[in-house]
Parts: sequence; structure tokens; C-alpha cells
Amino acid sequence: MRVTGRRSHNIEDRRGRRVAVAAGGGLGTLVLVLVALFFGLDPGAVLQPDLPTTTDVPAAFPGPPVTTPGQEELRDFVAVVLADTEDTWAGLFRRMNREYRDPKLVLFTGSVESACGIAGAAVGPFYCPSDGKLYLDLDFFTELRSRFGAPGDFAQAYVIAHEVGHHVQALLGISGRVASARQRADRATANALSVRQELQADCFAGMWAHHANRTRRILEEGDLDEALGAAAAIGDDRLQQQSRGRVAPETFTHGTAAQRARWFRRGFDSGAVSECDTFRAARP
Repeated sequence: MRVTGRRSHNIEDRRGRRVAVAAGGGLGTLVLVLVALFFGLDPGAVLQPDLPTTTDVPAAFPGPPVTTPGQEELRDFVAVVLADTEDTWAGLFRRMNREYRDPKLVLFTGSVESACGIAGAAVGPFYCPSDGKLYLDLDFFTELRSRFGAPGDFAQAYVIAHEVGHHVQALLGISGRVASARQRADRATANALSVRQELQADCFAGMWAHHANRTRRILEEGDLDEALGAAAAIGDDRLQQQSRGRVAPETFTHGTAAQRARWFRRGFDSGAVSECDTFRAARP
């Protein structure tokens, strides 16, 4: 991937801060998030804005950032990719006669407090619609390469673009409608809606890659395969097989490896929002 262009200023660096977890519930949240990750459940069901408003609210204590040259290089990379998504989606929203509002991207280590609750690094990158922020522990990129077998800078860019895709869903009102529908639905229907929402974020990530490459020629040989490999590597079926040794389709919340790769490719090939309507598709 050709890493050129401006750096986004919409990065909130919380690395090196400790999050004090109240014994009454915060620690339980971290444990539930970890369980959700390894058992194929929806971490979003854990990351809800239900933190207490008393003195028991976890507090973040600033500390000196513990970084390495490699992490600072990654931070710079993240800033470039985020800026590219900002420029791309701002232009696409103008075509739709809408205004794109840039999200903030929060870098953290270990655990972090968001408007959706407290999350540990084990949950992976996530988007919180309540505060419009993306959350990322840079160590996830090491996990992506070593644990999930998805190396490469464009695989990392895909991860960021997917979370930005959730921000796009929030701005378009899709996230709110899905959340409302899931609250009224049974577990199986709620999971199916979650799968379609995640696949649409994959499609939006592909859209970004389509337009960024057409405008700025960011892709190099092998980059598209890196993104498709990353999308497939974090499919529900692969994660469940890896963690439990068996697959339970009824618990899927993000889509299979094949589905995730297919919808990213659809967004990349078309570059059109209309082609990313996973909710009306006959099959996700």
C-alpha cells in the first residue's frame, strides 16, 4: 500500500493510561467482552452505555505512553489511512447531498472507557455509536498477523476502514434502525441483523478502497488479497473453529469468512452505496 498524503488530526491518543475498573461491574464487563470474543457472541451486546453515573464510574489515570519506534510508525500509518477515509467519504457524502462528520479514533493499550462501556483489548477494534469514536489497540495488528494469519499493511487498513464503515452507518441512520429492530427481535433474528450490519461495514470498507485507489492509486500488487484475507480470517466460522473446535451458525454475528470477503469485494468492485444494501439482499 502506498502510504502517502496527509495525516488525520482526529486521533485521540490514550496509550499509557490506566483504566481503573470498579469491582462492582467494570471487571465483569471486561470478562464478558473476552467471553463474547472467544465464544462467537456479539461484543456489542456487552458494550452498552449502561455504566453507573455515581462515583463508581471507572476513571482513566494518565501515564507516560510506553511506545516503540514500530508503534509510532503504526500510529503514523493509522493517521494516513484515517485521513484517506475522511477525504473519500466526505466526497461520497457530498454526492448524496449529505454532510460527512469525521469520527475520532482513540488509540489505547490494555483497556479503554467509551460511551458504550469499558472494553479490553481482547474485544479488538470497535466503533461506539454513542460517542462516534473508533477504538483501536495497535497490538491488534500483531494479533492480526500472528494469530489470524492476515499480514500486510492493507489488511490493517481494511480493519480501520471497516470501523469507519460503522460510522457511515451511524450517519446514515442505519445503526439506529438496526439497534431498534434487534431490541424487538428474538435472539436468532437479532444475530441475523447483526451479521448483515457487519457485512455492510465490510462492503463500505471495499467502497473506500475502490475510490481511494481510483483517485490516489494507493494499491500495490497483493494489497487486495491482503484485505480479502483479513476479512476472511475474522469470519465467525473461522473464529469459532479456532476457539471452540466447532461452528455454531445460529450464534454468528459478523458473517462467515466467505461472506465477509465477498461483501468487501462487492464494495470494491462497485464503489456504490446501493450495492452494499445487505439488508435487502436475498442472502447475506
